[in-house]
Amino acid sequence: MRILITGVAGFLGSHLADALLGNGNSIVGVDNLSTGSLDNLKHLKNEPRFEFRELDICTPFDSGQVDYVFNFASPASPVDYSRLGVETLAVGSSGTRNALEIAKKYGAKFLHASTSECYGDPNVHPQTEDYWGNVNPIGPRSVYDEAKRFSEALVTAYHRYYAVDTRLVRIFNTYGPRLQKNDGRVISNFVVQALKGEDLTVYGKGDQTRSFCYVSDEVEGILGLSRTDEHLPVNVGNPNEWTILDCAKAVLKVTGSESKIVYHPLPVDDPTQRQPDISKARRLFGWEPKIDLETGLRLTLDYFRSTLDAETVPNLVGK
Repeated sequence: MRILITGVAGFLGSHLADALLGNGNSIVGVDNLSTGSLDNLKHLKNEPRFEFRELDICTPFDSGQVDYVFNFASPASPVDYSRLGVETLAVGSSGTRNALEIAKKYGAKFLHASTSECYGDPNVHPQTEDYWGNVNPIGPRSVYDEAKRFSEALVTAYHRYYAVDTRLVRIFNTYGPRLQKNDGRVISNFVVQALKGEDLTVYGKGDQTRSFCYVSDEVEGILGLSRTDEHLPVNVGNPNEWTILDCAKAVLKVTGSESKIVYHPLPVDDPTQRQPDISKARRLFGWEPKIDLETGLRLTLDYFRSTLDAETVPNLVGK
């Protein structure tokens, strides 16, 4: 197939490109590089089946004939969507619509990257796809949460009114190589702080929970969904629930760091619980993650070490 990936220079977009190329497809990837990095694509520089175009999908564009559209364009980390709030809302609305128009024009299948943030600070635990969520529509996280919720409504509308063949994947916390080292996400924050010998910053008491999925498992789940005919949202995340404090301790263990854990006030609207019910994914395409957190952290460690200045990183691994 010839496949369009928006947000291809991002963390998940670049890993998705690798997997789809590995399956024999050709890809046209687009990104405006506002949060993505060409470093994530440098290994594809001489790949004849990969074409990169630097553009903003909030402006109408034409990829040419494609068989599938994977819409992954959006700031996704707290640092990025806080800095680019209006742009995040725009890519979730105008950008998603422009990507849907391409699928409509060429009769392509469409998969949209949604998020567990659609559940907000959930009152239902674990979260199932039929839960409507508990989201503050005007809070500091709303630019991301509501952009993704609107995107889901838009994707569903294109399916309902224009018969576009759509899918919605709700992605839970994902980590691995190519995460930005300063993007404000839990794993990247902790690993970088530990490698630099800095205090690990835990917000609140650290008893809020997250479910961490290693990137190869996440991509496998996304591809599994892409092969189904399911049009309603599907959770793809690791059902093993970790407190933030236990995650910090796991990072200290795998890095061998002697960093201390310090506590800061909890950010506004920070979810207290996050755990996917993946029964639907298991039933539809037999998916569940294979890589546990400690293994995934070890697989991630070398990447973060390589992104940091060697002089600032103590030799901790193997200690």
